[in-house]
Amino acid sequence: MAAGRLRRFEHNRFLGARDTMIVYDCDDPAQFAELSERNDVDNLTMRNLISTFGPDALSEASNRGFRPR
Repeated sequence: MAAGRLRRFEHNRFLGARDTMIVYDCDDPAQFAELSERNDVDNLTMRNLISTFGPDALSEASNRGFRPR
């Protein structure tokens, strides 16, 4: 069961922060909490600094240069 999702990204498990090139797994409670905090503090969503991946997979995030958390 999913730990949570950011608004506008409810259907995405993996989200990347473009400013750090780190991908977060939203099904991991610790990673989701860290991403949520960063989003609250740094306004990642409002600044268009969140990336999604198609397919929604860690391997696709890696193909785009993101590193896992």
